[in-house]
Amino acid sequence: MKPMLMSDANEIPVGKEWIYETKYDGFRTILHWNKEGIQLFSRNEKLLNEMFPEIIEACRRMEHLIKPFLPIVFDGELVYLQNDFRSEFSIVQTRGRMRKKEVIAEHSIAFPCQYIVFDLITFKGKDMANSALEKRKMELEKCFEKLGLPCHVKYRHESLLQMIETFTDGKELWNHIRISNGEGIIAKQKRSIWSNEKRTNQWLKVKNWRQVTIIITKYEQVNGFFTGSVYHEREIIEVVTFKHGMTDEEMKTLSELFLANGKSIGNSIYEIAPSICANINCISFDGKHLREPRFHSFAFEMNPEECEWRQMLRQLNPIPENVQVTHPDKPVWPKSGIEKEDYLLYLQMAAPFMLPFLKERHLTLIRFPHGVPGEKFYQKSVPDYAPDFVKTSRDDDIDYIVCNDIMTLLWLGNQLALEFHIPFQTIDTKMPTEIVFDLDPPSVDEFSLSIEAAVRLKAIFDQFQLESFIKTSGGKGLQLYIPLPYNTFTYDETRIFTKFVSDFLCDQEPQWFTTERLKKNRGNKLYLDYVQHHEGKTIVAPYSPRGTEIGTIATPLKWEEVGDSLRPEQFTIHTVMERMKTIGDPFREFRKVGEAQPFSVVLEQLKELL
Repeated sequence: MKPMLMSDANEIPVGKEWIYETKYDGFRTILHWNKEGIQLFSRNEKLLNEMFPEIIEACRRMEHLIKPFLPIVFDGELVYLQNDFRSEFSIVQTRGRMRKKEVIAEHSIAFPCQYIVFDLITFKGKDMANSALEKRKMELEKCFEKLGLPCHVKYRHESLLQMIETFTDGKELWNHIRISNGEGIIAKQKRSIWSNEKRTNQWLKVKNWRQVTIIITKYEQVNGFFTGSVYHEREIIEVVTFKHGMTDEEMKTLSELFLANGKSIGNSIYEIAPSICANINCISFDGKHLREPRFHSFAFEMNPEECEWRQMLRQLNPIPENVQVTHPDKPVWPKSGIEKEDYLLYLQMAAPFMLPFLKERHLTLIRFPHGVPGEKFYQKSVPDYAPDFVKTSRDDDIDYIVCNDIMTLLWLGNQLALEFHIPFQTIDTKMPTEIVFDLDPPSVDEFSLSIEAAVRLKAIFDQFQLESFIKTSGGKGLQLYIPLPYNTFTYDETRIFTKFVSDFLCDQEPQWFTTERLKKNRGNKLYLDYVQHHEGKTIVAPYSPRGTEIGTIATPLKWEEVGDSLRPEQFTIHTVMERMKTIGDPFREFRKVGEAQPFSVVLEQLKELL
C-alpha cells in the first residue's frame, strides 16, 4: 500500500471545508498492525522495522491495549521532533541509511524518533478509506484516547506514538510554523477520502520556504542545471544545484552568459568567476546541500563576497518576525570571533535542549551589554520594555521572567543575557525537582579534583540505586544531578541526603574534599557545595553559555566522557553546536528518570541510620 499524495500550493486555502495540520519533515510511513505483528512501510513500500526499533518496541508495550482494534492501519510520518511543529530530517535520514543493528540501537537511544499519526485507514479490520476525513479523525482520536496516547504532538513526550493536532484556523497554525521554523502546512478538505497512491488536490501542502542567497558558479549544458556556492573561510563551497523555478527567458539568458563568458572545464560544464548572485528557495540544509531548491530571483544588488556561510546559516534559521534584533554584528565573544548573530543562532540550535530546563522557572540572568570581557550585571525583574509575549511570574515582590518559548529566549539573547541561572523548583511547587551537587575546585588547574569527586559520588549514587546525570559548570568545575519525582520531597528532606553524602566523601578523602564555606579556609581542596541546594538558590542551566572569554557552555556529558582527558575548555559554542548534532542530549531522559527515582527508599534508610 502506497500513501495518498498531496499537491503543492503557494497559498493556504480558506473556508469552512478545510482543516489544517503541520507538515513534518520526515519519512511518510504506513503502519500495519494485526495479530501477526507490526509493520512499518515507507512510501515506496520498503519495510522500516529494523531501522526504527524504538517505534516497534513502543507499539509492543501497548499490544494488550490495542488488541480490540486490530487489524488497524495508520498513515503518518516518522520524525525527530525539535519542537511541537518541527522535525529534523537529517536525523531521520541518517537512521534510514543505517544497516548495522548495533549502530541503529545506539542511534535510537541518542536520537529516538517519533511516529506522528494523521489518518486512520483500517480500524477493527474495516476499510475506512472511503469515509470522510472528519469521520476518520473522530475514530482516530477515540482510538488514541482509549490507548492513553497524546491526541496532539508534544515535544519530548515519553510516548513515541502521537496523534497530529488539527487546526481550523490556517493562519494560527502558519504562525506557529513560522516561529518554530517548521517545514510547512497541509490543508485538507474535511470530506476528502483516502486514495491509495493518488495525488489529490483535496490535500494541499504549502512550504515554509527559506530564501538563501548564493553565487552562481557553474552551468552543466547537458542537463541544464546550475551550481550555486557560498564563501566559507575564503574558499568557494558548492551548496546547491538547481534549475526549477526559472522562466524560459531566465534560463536562456543565464545559459548563454555561461557559454559566451565561461570557461569550459570538461563534460560540457562551464564555470565563471564569482559575479552573479541569486536567491534560492529551499526547505533546509542537510550539511552539504540545500534541500528542494527552487530558483526565486536574481540578486544583482548583492556583492558575491557577501554570500558566505554565516549568512547562509542565518537565512536558513530566520528569527521570528516579532523578535527585534539590534546590532547583529556586535562582538560578544571577540576572542572566539562570535558576534551577536552567531550567539542567536546558538540559542536557536540549543533551544530544544535548553527550554525544557528553563520552562516554568524564575530566571536569574547575567547580562553583558558590551560583550565579554566587559561590565556585567544580574537581572531578575522583567524590564518595562519587555514585549507582550514574555511571560512573567511574581514572587517576593519581583516580577521574574519565565522563558517558556523560543521567542523569549531569542529576545533575551538580543539583550545579551549570556548566563541563564534557574532555581531547583518550578513556579508551581515549593519542592525541588532535582538534587544538584556543585563540585567547585580551587581553580581550573585543579579540574582533575572535580573528575575524582564526580566518579566517587556516582559510585555512592549507584549503591543507592539512584540514576545521576553530569554536566560541566562552564567554569572550573562539574555539577551532578539526581532528578526527583515531581512535587514529592522537601528541601529539608533532600538536605539529609546531600549532607550525608558530602560528609561521607570528605571523611573518606579529607586531603582532597571539604564542605568549608569560607574560601580562605579551604586550602587547595575541592569544595562540595551542598548548602547551595535550597529554596531561593540557583544553578546555571544546562546548555547556558558562560561569561568566559572563549564562550564555554554548561554542557551535559555522558558518564563515559568523565575521565582524565576531560577539560572544561573543550565545550564552547562552536563545539557544543556540533555535539548536539552528533551525540544528542545526554539529559534527554532526565524527567522520565526522575519520576521513577527510588529516593523515598534512600531517605528512609538514612533516617534510620542517622
